[in-house]
Amino acid sequence: MTAAIDRLTQAFNHALHHAFGLSWTNAEPLVVAAKNPDHGDYQCNAALGLAKTLKQAPRAIASQLLDHLPPDLGDLCDPPTLAGPGFINLRLHSRYLATELQQRYGDDRLGIAPIPQPQRIVVDFSSPNIAKEMHVGHLRSTIIGDSIARILEFLGHEVLRLNHVGDWGTQFGMLITYLREVHPDALTQADALDLGDLVAFYKKAKQRFDGDPQFQAQARDAVVRLQQGEEDSRQAWQLLCNQSRREFQILYDRLNINLTERGESFYNPFLEAVVTDLKARGLLEEDEGAQCVFLEGFSNREGKPQPLIIQKSNGGYNYATTDLAAVRYRITQDHAQRLIYITDAGQSNHFAQFFQVAQRAGWVPDTVELAHVPFGLVQGEDGKKLKTRSGDTIRLRDLLDEAWLRADSDLYGVVQAQDWTDVASAVFGIDDWETAAAALPGEQPLGDKVHLLQTSLTEALQRQVPGWLQDPATVPPVAQPTLEHLRQTLDQRWSQSHDRQARDFQTILQDSQTIGHSAVKYADLSQNRTSNYVFSYDKMLSLQGNTAPYMLYAYVRVQGISRKGGVDFQHWQDTGATVRLILEEDLELALAKHLLQLETVVQAVAQDLLPNRLCQYLFELSQKFNQFYDRCPILKAEEPQRTSRLLLADLTARTLKLGLSLLGISVLERM
Repeated sequence: MTAAIDRLTQAFNHALHHAFGLSWTNAEPLVVAAKNPDHGDYQCNAALGLAKTLKQAPRAIASQLLDHLPPDLGDLCDPPTLAGPGFINLRLHSRYLATELQQRYGDDRLGIAPIPQPQRIVVDFSSPNIAKEMHVGHLRSTIIGDSIARILEFLGHEVLRLNHVGDWGTQFGMLITYLREVHPDALTQADALDLGDLVAFYKKAKQRFDGDPQFQAQARDAVVRLQQGEEDSRQAWQLLCNQSRREFQILYDRLNINLTERGESFYNPFLEAVVTDLKARGLLEEDEGAQCVFLEGFSNREGKPQPLIIQKSNGGYNYATTDLAAVRYRITQDHAQRLIYITDAGQSNHFAQFFQVAQRAGWVPDTVELAHVPFGLVQGEDGKKLKTRSGDTIRLRDLLDEAWLRADSDLYGVVQAQDWTDVASAVFGIDDWETAAAALPGEQPLGDKVHLLQTSLTEALQRQVPGWLQDPATVPPVAQPTLEHLRQTLDQRWSQSHDRQARDFQTILQDSQTIGHSAVKYADLSQNRTSNYVFSYDKMLSLQGNTAPYMLYAYVRVQGISRKGGVDFQHWQDTGATVRLILEEDLELALAKHLLQLETVVQAVAQDLLPNRLCQYLFELSQKFNQFYDRCPILKAEEPQRTSRLLLADLTARTLKLGLSLLGISVLERM
């Protein structure tokens, strides 16, 4: 359906043409949303910008524009008014609002039609490294990329969601060489190690590589054998990759993320062709034995053009070569018309550089767009990069578990009240805390180390409690008595809660997980992605402010109205019930106008790739609905106002549900 602002823009273009023989070419929009609602909903300020060109007073120009507006504009808004030196104020009338909303009510897409000319779009996001655990650094790419992909898919584009995992390179030579020494079974047997152990071995392998020249040479030889396809090396590599994939998939399933893996190794057969083609086009130059492209607009410390290394002096390739091969493949084989890469802002130069090389090589047609979507850091409340107490990067699994634990205040309170020291000692096999703490690195006093160790391990146990309660078979035997006590305590509390009497124990746990995961996603997406943001469980789980729980609660309120009033909204939608909307109160009108802006917001996000705009829209929608709910009786209103307000409430809930789904967030029927 055509948005109101688009119809108004068309109307004023019509008036410009018929009054002055002009068309609007100014960079500023012809029609904009009014800043002050007292002046109307929209405003046309074109007369001020045309005064010099037409050599007329702005107010006279505005008056002539009004005289030449098409007559059907009366179906859309009240008669336009002229204000000040030449402002034209426009107010949508209630008949238009009611008609538009009634048409949207019977449409599952709420009036947003698929675009007429869809594109084939690659969205490259998440991209963890094999043999490493996903951590908080992968959070933003994964969540932002999924949301952008969902919005583009909803609008009708054909989206290829690609996970460009780091599954190739020197790190595999290091790891395979080290595991052959210390744990050879891991290279021949599936699941001989869990991913946590694999990560620990990777760190030790890196230490050996950095400090042992002989080991370094062996690791490089192992990489060569892997690249040459030696059977034992390829088998070991495949086992390591498969193990990481399974662990990654657990997190993707928890976050409801769908991806097609196409790692760095996929492009290995195409790297030589990249070098050959760049050389044939005269772009490659040798620099200290390496094959490079000297970049335009980038200079080194000496002020000379900066080289982008395509092939190393030893014949090897690097990330830029792989990324160039990927661009070529995605354009020539995937036939992508738009390539979107979601990574941290620290890689902006890298993307600008290989984009430039691809364009200079003639690989990017004018019909193809390359877009890097950068994002800032996730920070702790101290304003520094988010880390654990011990200074390590936070695992994504731990972050999600903590959000799940904190999402239910009863669950969190009961778990926090429990003394976990003895359980931690038994689970982690610690006979003496001081002896265990003394082995920790660092110069802190032993007492501080003991406190740090106990705190870290007990918090690790607490994060596992929701999962243990959901699946008792996973509980370690030494922790079973404690978990049974927690279950009984929670059973008693939840059974006494009026809001939870209709839900069983497992459903409450599942709802808590939904709230926790939703809070993490929304807290990230609601920020301008180009900025750093402070990660705070307390803020993201609050029922107040621009948070997922606030949005979910607005949706739940409507479901509560449905249950209390015995209203079957789904039946209304399925049968195409004709409900006459009556929009008289200011709060009804404000809510109705906001509901009609969803299409404009979604289309804007698809273009500028800023999901926080959709978050802001949904937050303002929830605010307007809560004001309407608090001040306009719904179930107690007289007919036909009662039915009209019920429809308005249901449209709000459906808009929230659709908007949140585009952010990768599921709604709840109760909270």
